[in-house]
Amino acid sequence: MITLRKSRERGHAQHGWLDSFHSFSFADYHDPAHMGVGNLRVINEDRIAPGTGFGTHGHRDMEIVSYVLDGALAHKDSMGNGSAGGAHAGVIRPGDVQRMSAGTGVMHSEFNHSQDQTTHFLQIWLLPRHRGIEPGYEQKHFDAAAKRGRLALVASPDGRDGSVTIHADASIHAGLFEGVERAQLSLDPARPGYVFLVRGELHVNGHALQAGDALRLDRETSLTLEQGRDAEVLVFDLAA
Repeated sequence: MITLRKSRERGHAQHGWLDSFHSFSFADYHDPAHMGVGNLRVINEDRIAPGTGFGTHGHRDMEIVSYVLDGALAHKDSMGNGSAGGAHAGVIRPGDVQRMSAGTGVMHSEFNHSQDQTTHFLQIWLLPRHRGIEPGYEQKHFDAAAKRGRLALVASPDGRDGSVTIHADASIHAGLFEGVERAQLSLDPARPGYVFLVRGELHVNGHALQAGDALRLDRETSLTLEQGRDAEVLVFDLAA
């Protein structure tokens, strides 16, 4: 069974410095029919105005994946990332996938230091396999060639194929499609899936999607992506 959700049906919050669309219930947006899919709890499409950002705040027991589309996002946390001498510079740009495991607790901030460019990114939250794990951070770059006309694995429980490792029973693929480019993916019908079209236009299992549209997949065995026009897509394989 395939359920289409149009972009305009998402929750929306306009805070001046932050323009955010919520695929699932989040903050002041609450819809009992859209609380998440499987262990996927949040897909927020955020645009942060120049010179602004999220101040220091905390998270616990959540796997948080950030995927930047335009601009740059400076990350700083209580693990030392983004600080002088820290393990990671903490700045993510288009093509980067960042994973933060909140575990027992992390304080962090996210900021757009540009004075003239909006930062456009996706904030994705997944429930971890286990609560109370040690906090962690990972960041990898996936260039356009790696995603062109195919679904590249960018996040997985075991870090296979060069993906970032998430402590959750879920995998995320990313792809870019234009014209005759086409890709197929086998699905486990016992697991829910979710397709989110980041931008452009794309046909997925016969459904015509536009930017911000999504498909929920239940008991499906395969996925076909084709007829893209400047399309960028994320595909989620999720725990039941």
